[in-house]
Amino acid sequence: MTPLCDQDAADTDNGVMPLPPPALLVVEDDDTIRETIRDVLVLEGFEVTACGNGREALRCLQDCAPGEEFALVVLDLMLPGMGGLDLCRQLRAAGNHTPILVVSARDSETDRVLGLEVGADDYLIKPFGMRELVARCRALLRRSRSAEASAKVLQHANLRLYPEECRVIRDGLEVNLSPKEYRLLELFMQHPRRVWSRDKLLERVWGYDYFGDSKTVDVHIRWLREKLEANPSAPEHLVTVRGFGYRFG
Repeated sequence: MTPLCDQDAADTDNGVMPLPPPALLVVEDDDTIRETIRDVLVLEGFEVTACGNGREALRCLQDCAPGEEFALVVLDLMLPGMGGLDLCRQLRAAGNHTPILVVSARDSETDRVLGLEVGADDYLIKPFGMRELVARCRALLRRSRSAEASAKVLQHANLRLYPEECRVIRDGLEVNLSPKEYRLLELFMQHPRRVWSRDKLLERVWGYDYFGDSKTVDVHIRWLREKLEANPSAPEHLVTVRGFGYRFG
């Protein structure tokens, strides 16, 4: 089978170091189908681990070191021991959000709905073409990356905060904030519309061992308004809730 694309080769030709291939876990008890899927995905540039039952798959997923997690699971439902549906349930109950593509001969609407409801992200009915399998894997990976990128950005109106970069953008321009101003804004944007008292803000941003004047909160709020608000005298983002404290939005 000819690979659908050869992006790594193109990147190397352009002098750009290619990204490490996505790691996929294939869980299928039929030896022939499992090896065929593995070979096709390897040919398409993926790093593939294959196993034949649900308990082995669960161990693989649980034993992943931080930063080495699987990007996608290709999962059959009719497995010996722990079935695919039970594996889905356990992963989601444990907070594991790795995308799951179910591949199954169970083709009724009830089966498809049940698979999706217990945590699968897509459902492919056997028999299927390998080009469709690869296309669905790529689509799920794109969707997952997009969701991860969105989760890393906090946005409200004309403000965008990038937690991993400690950057704040207002109307497309970067805003220069002090560390305390940044931490205040990040806390507010993580909890929109929550009302924070001065004491709570001091605890979360300055720390429990801070013994200075609580009015430092008011000063930093004023500085933030000057940098973020179109009209600091009539703020739209950082609002005073009289008698209680401040809220964002």
